[in-house]
Amino acid sequence: MTKKKRKAPKYKVISIKITARQKKSLTNYCSSRHTTPNKIIKKAIGPFLNNYAGLEVKTPQVKVNQLELFTLE
Repeated sequence: MTKKKRKAPKYKVISIKITARQKKSLTNYCSSRHTTPNKIIKKAIGPFLNNYAGLEVKTPQVKVNQLELFTLE
């Protein structure tokens, strides 16, 4: 029996901007813990990424008879 090859995960790139001081702080923290900035950031946001993958986002519906006092037309 041959095993089926596992499908490789698809990765997406996300970029963030941090200040020079934050970068220095992150670098110092990582070097003291013998890890990389990517691992630290992934560990920090992991609970948010793993728990909400199947969450259905609901947008609030505006009722038809709601007053439109602040609309500029």
